[in-house]
Amino acid sequence: MNNSILLKTLAGEKTERPPFWFMRQAGRVLPSYLKLKEKHSFWEMMQNAEMGAKVTLLPVDDLGVDAAILFSDILVIPYAMGMGLDFTDRGPEFDVPLIERDNPLKALHPDPEKLNYIYEVIKQVVATKPAHIPLIGFCGAPLTVLCYMLEGIGRSKDFPKTIKYIYQHKETIKKLVESITELSIIYAKTQIKSGIKVFQLFETHAGLIPFELYKELFFPAVKKIAAAVREENIPFIYFPKDIGTGITQITPDMCDYLSIDWQTPMEVARKMVDTNIGLQGNIDPRLLYSDKASIERTLNTYVNFGSKNQDWIINLGHGFLPDVPYENARFLADWIKRTDWKR
Repeated sequence: MNNSILLKTLAGEKTERPPFWFMRQAGRVLPSYLKLKEKHSFWEMMQNAEMGAKVTLLPVDDLGVDAAILFSDILVIPYAMGMGLDFTDRGPEFDVPLIERDNPLKALHPDPEKLNYIYEVIKQVVATKPAHIPLIGFCGAPLTVLCYMLEGIGRSKDFPKTIKYIYQHKETIKKLVESITELSIIYAKTQIKSGIKVFQLFETHAGLIPFELYKELFFPAVKKIAAAVREENIPFIYFPKDIGTGITQITPDMCDYLSIDWQTPMEVARKMVDTNIGLQGNIDPRLLYSDKASIERTLNTYVNFGSKNQDWIINLGHGFLPDVPYENARFLADWIKRTDWKR
């Protein structure tokens, strides 16, 4: 594992190039994954240790990434809290969203053992992965998880009912966040015991509410999860998508690395974020719809930043989109490796 370029970077060591991995790399754009999906459901692939490990490691061979990330879903936490969940062909669906219940708190019955199958996948990955490839674990951050728990999985990405509920029932929200956070900490720590070497917290919907409200209701939970992970000597990456200028108020006690979405240029982010925090990101995944010449022109604009900043992990500003050509994803990975980073 000492040969891991990602772990070296996270430990503050100098490397010849930035390490890279991609959000949503295990699936979606990979032909090998799509072939498996023809015969196996998402639930089946997640819950079978050998199959889950195989999918987790596909991007290592198919894209040449520097790390694997666990093949799972942020909604396993609501599932383990007693919400009926099914992964259908239309996507994940809850039986009854919390907002439709008279007492959302009484509807939850956290059972950490419902997550045990995930740890078996982790152990299988650790047993079969290349020695220099670390495994990244993750969970969803409380606001994002709460959005789905309250409103369900709908077409609206703005979660209007959830936001209304947050403003009308702030004390209930705090209690729900506390419950989500407690189980997320158990989940993160058990992932670590099972063999992950890096942990990322996904806050996909950080920009849904005003930053000051997000800071009041959700920063405490992020800090608790970060502290729980870091006391196990595991690097902690925080990804608050669309948080905007809120990145200026993220402190080193909240994360080791901060993942930046595509809205903020890396050079600007570096000036805004505490210098004790490393950065990850922030290639727009939609760039991969372009032709290779256009992709390369944009990628070349990152070389100067990469030459000056050793504390940078290359990633997307969010996950791969389902219809991005695999050839372009592979082109991106190969470009990173063949580029002279002037270090």
